[in-house]
Amino acid sequence: MLRVSEPHPFDRLRLLCARLRAPDGCPWDREQSLASLRTYIVEEAYEVVDAITAEDARALAEELGDLLFQIVFVAQLAEEQGWFDVLQVCQLVHAKMVARHPHVFGDLKVENAAQVVQNWERLKRREAKGGALSGVPESLPALLKTLRITEKAAALGFDWERPQDVLAKVREEVSELERVVGRAQREHDAALIREELGDVLFSIANVARHLGVDPEAALQAANQKFLQRFSTMERLAAARGIAWDTCSPEDWEALWQEAKTLVDRKV
Repeated sequence: MLRVSEPHPFDRLRLLCARLRAPDGCPWDREQSLASLRTYIVEEAYEVVDAITAEDARALAEELGDLLFQIVFVAQLAEEQGWFDVLQVCQLVHAKMVARHPHVFGDLKVENAAQVVQNWERLKRREAKGGALSGVPESLPALLKTLRITEKAAALGFDWERPQDVLAKVREEVSELERVVGRAQREHDAALIREELGDVLFSIANVARHLGVDPEAALQAANQKFLQRFSTMERLAAARGIAWDTCSPEDWEALWQEAKTLVDRKV
């Protein structure tokens, strides 16, 4: 517990950011701009996600701190430009969350989480200046962006009824891709292949939403599984004196199947 004379940790962080930006502060921090900080914000957010995935409490506390620092630091730059300060940011988000939860802070009755999401989207549409699908950040990773777009459309009632219906759409899109691949390659039409492949990926992300799976997390898990299997293949080949450039397709397949067995057994 804080002593009465001690400043609040949040206030200390605000003062720290101001000190770093002061004329006699850190030269590097003084050179930063809102544009230059974009990459750091994204990186720190992904570090938080990694800590959550690893279920590492200590790492999560540290990474949340790093992300919070970026938020307060950006607010410091905004304050220097006369736009707002971090306390106004806190007030804005507090007011928004109260307004977006009338089932908690008002008289609205909801029966489940799905109704909460529908009402949330309804309230956002009232606030938004654009169309029904506005508000999805342009910079989101593509799979996550698909998830958010289709969530918004579904909240309006524009959706498939069952996951099986979306799977049928995936098969339809894959068939369309198969039809255009040969012709597009002959005609050197990369744009056509990209368009059809995009439709396949969009449909798959939509399947994930229907199944209640985060497509970004699912793909990250698949990436990690492949990395583990491939590194196991490398160890097996090295132990047997096998060089990659001498491997036949049969050698690759044998190593892959053995690596799969070893990795999956550990899991």
